[in-house]
Amino acid sequence: MKQLKLIVVSLLCLTLLEAQSHAQDRFPNRQMKIVVPFGPGGTTDIVARVLAEELKNRLGQTFVVENKPGADGLIAIQELVRSGGDGYTLMLGNVTTNAITPIVYASKMSINYERDVVPVMRLVDVPAFLVATTKNFPPKTVPEFIEYAKKNSEKINFGTTGVGSYPHLDMMLFAKRAGNLTMAAIPNKGGASGMINDLLVGTVQVAFINVATTAANVNGGRLRPLAVVNHARLAGYPDVPTMQELGFPGVGTIAWQALFASAAAPREVLEKVREATAQSLKTPAVIQALKQQEFNMVPTNSLEEAKVWLTDDMNNWRNIIREMKLEIPN
Repeated sequence: MKQLKLIVVSLLCLTLLEAQSHAQDRFPNRQMKIVVPFGPGGTTDIVARVLAEELKNRLGQTFVVENKPGADGLIAIQELVRSGGDGYTLMLGNVTTNAITPIVYASKMSINYERDVVPVMRLVDVPAFLVATTKNFPPKTVPEFIEYAKKNSEKINFGTTGVGSYPHLDMMLFAKRAGNLTMAAIPNKGGASGMINDLLVGTVQVAFINVATTAANVNGGRLRPLAVVNHARLAGYPDVPTMQELGFPGVGTIAWQALFASAAAPREVLEKVREATAQSLKTPAVIQALKQQEFNMVPTNSLEEAKVWLTDDMNNWRNIIREMKLEIPN
């Protein structure tokens, strides 16, 4: 009788394992979700929606983009981990939310980020402008801006998306390298679009903001690009010098966008998502949509490569945060 029970239990275990295997083979068999840590319309949201449309075609299931803004990505990250380890919830994150926030706000997270979250693929990086308002702000070049800031420190505010965000750290580093300029940080919880509104009304005078988000206002003459943060000058803005040309190499962030998943998701599921994403980035529609935004395509080639890349990037930000002696509010 005992032997019969053992046989029955063994058969049940085998049946369960086979069912789980078939479930993974059929992945996905229902709707999937991409969590975005910002509101609609920003750079991260744009990439998520372009990718979601193509992944739907590749994987044969509907993709929903769910915006979960707030707390520099903490809300979205914790939503990703809470969703479970079945791989049906992904996250489209950027350098602030998925490299800086886990360092700066580690004590506020209810999870262990480096244990519970994995990068599936780096997707694109995003050039930025050091951009200035045209509202009662005369500097037209970086040298003019530095000279003006030295004489009018009480008049200079710079925009950020929050304490510890990369626009905040970038401007702190620039101020230090430009001769310890004194400027006041003005955070805006509305992300890049909120920062642009502050520039347009003159609440802030300068900010580091990605090119895609600022292009319309730059082209319309409402904002003035002083420099570009990129590997080289942009074809669409040949007269705007790079930060390295101006003597500030390493200042400013060519921000990235990447796809993340819960670390609890099966390896087979992560591979399937990675492969579908890699194929999506090669389609003409996706290439055109991302190139129109001035994004650089920089996909990683494996799950292992993505993990090494993220580890290296986070170590670089640890060094910058240490150099800036950043004070985080409680």
